[in-house]
Amino acid sequence: MAGGGSGFRTPRPVERLVGVYHASGTPWGELSYWLKARVGVAHCSLCDITHGSVREKDEWRECRARLGVEVATVHLNERDDPLRAFTDGRTPCVVAETSDGLVMVVEAAELAACAGSPPCLIDAITANASGLGLDLG
Repeated sequence: MAGGGSGFRTPRPVERLVGVYHASGTPWGELSYWLKARVGVAHCSLCDITHGSVREKDEWRECRARLGVEVATVHLNERDDPLRAFTDGRTPCVVAETSDGLVMVVEAAELAACAGSPPCLIDAITANASGLGLDLG
């Protein structure tokens, strides 16, 4: 443990946060998800938080800007190999990229509990990052 055995751990800086949608980002994937979500056969709780029926929510943009760290979002087909390996079977989710590697910050159940609320997600990110010893900047 860092900090000379005092029990204090130096927070690990987060290079960026990555939200991973449980949907494909191809034009067909986007249309398919939109249609399936409307009839209740597809669901991504991260999509519910960041987007309205067609475009990104203003409230999400405002909340994201207050975090102090870059927040990117990717679809299943847009993940690089390390992110794909880390998140397979765990999407939707929010992951921190650190110099030590990837850290799961918000899992699917917590995203679902936010019920579409951007402030709820920001609160979860902030609280979980602190508990994990991550510094959001």
